[in-house]
Amino acid sequence: MGKFIRLKKGFTINLQGKASPKVVEIDQPETFVIKPTDFQGLYMPKPTVNVGDTVKAGTPLFHDKKHENVVYAAPVSGEIVEVKRGEKRKLLEIKNLDDKKVEHETFNKYSVSEIANLSATSLKEQILKSGIWPAIIQRPYGIVADPAVTPKAIHISAFDTHPLAPDYSILFKGQDQYFQVGIDVLKKLTSGTVHINTHSTSEISTVFSQVKGADVNKFSGPHPVGCVGVQIHHIDPINKGDVVWTINPFAVIQVGKLFLNGVYDTSRILAITGSEVKNPQYYKTYTGASVKKFIEGNLKQEHVRVISGNPLTGTAIGKEGYVGFFDHHISVLPEGDYYEFIGWITPGARKISFQRSLGLFSFLSPGKERVADTNTHGEPRAFVQSGIFEQVTPMDILPTHLIKSIMAEDFDEMEALGIYEVIEEDLALCEFVDVSKHKVQAIIREGIDLIQNS
Repeated sequence: MGKFIRLKKGFTINLQGKASPKVVEIDQPETFVIKPTDFQGLYMPKPTVNVGDTVKAGTPLFHDKKHENVVYAAPVSGEIVEVKRGEKRKLLEIKNLDDKKVEHETFNKYSVSEIANLSATSLKEQILKSGIWPAIIQRPYGIVADPAVTPKAIHISAFDTHPLAPDYSILFKGQDQYFQVGIDVLKKLTSGTVHINTHSTSEISTVFSQVKGADVNKFSGPHPVGCVGVQIHHIDPINKGDVVWTINPFAVIQVGKLFLNGVYDTSRILAITGSEVKNPQYYKTYTGASVKKFIEGNLKQEHVRVISGNPLTGTAIGKEGYVGFFDHHISVLPEGDYYEFIGWITPGARKISFQRSLGLFSFLSPGKERVADTNTHGEPRAFVQSGIFEQVTPMDILPTHLIKSIMAEDFDEMEALGIYEVIEEDLALCEFVDVSKHKVQAIIREGIDLIQNS
């Protein structure tokens, strides 16, 4: 039996450039990349392929020295053309030249009745071998899940409230059977409940509404209501010693395809969004795709920032970059590399701000989509305690005090103030509204790393 939870705190950033409900097929990019930097908690990635090797979709590319049974697999078939390293030979990415055939490594196939009789150990082994396991994230810390641990629950957020977020009913249309089988598998891996968290005011896709074997919870409210960490906090908060897993709907569907079809299928729908895109829409592609084909000739201007993911938590990748492992959309915004005199206090018609004095027009017309660039409208300064963080954090924690405790490296205070419950995306709005211009998300990850390694 699911819950209904209404949240009031938060702030929805309504940007221009949402993808129109049109899915387009184009010639696929020449290359695809898997980046170890997409995965938190990866200890020492060790490549298992060399330049010139031929791989199939599902062939292991590298593994973690700490968890050698967790493999990170090729998204498409073809030749390995680059194993890129950085300082101290740190592995940065492995580039795969697509052969346009998409041949798959084959894994065991099962019927629905056979899956019901498989043990949790057998299910886990197949997921580990396929390359899907890294999509399972462990809370606390927001790291790739430890296969040796049994979580008290598994949570799936079935909607996204980040700016320019894609429509899940388009991303996962027609995947009902695979999603259901994925849920059947996952519920055997937890000692508790599988939670599917949906939005109460949006039309829920049948992929989520008709699922069996899981609790379907309904949420309403502004962003960050779509963040799974916020949802966990209001369903069953994480305490010290607890372990919870999260997984996105795409990976659940991948699990279903793995067991029914015996393949690691990375085909996905990618939304190209943002005010600087001529035709914001959806495209069929694969995990780790080069963005060049999707934005070439599709930009209103060239002085833009290309972001893998959303403008709040995404990663700037440039026009030659690659889509992140967990991302389903690209955001293209005007580059904000200009100087603005006293920008931190100057009001403006185009500004989007939680503060009414600075973003008056956005309050007078909250439903209007607006254009925002990447300018921070000010420089870092001394920490100003205004209470604004608490107004955009719909969790029973004190974000200002938590951030200060991290900066002071006070471990006891971090634990007491809720470090186990949050990762970067849960407090990303604090960074957006911060008049002091602190890199709140980086501070949160620093605190997580301190606690994890203590």
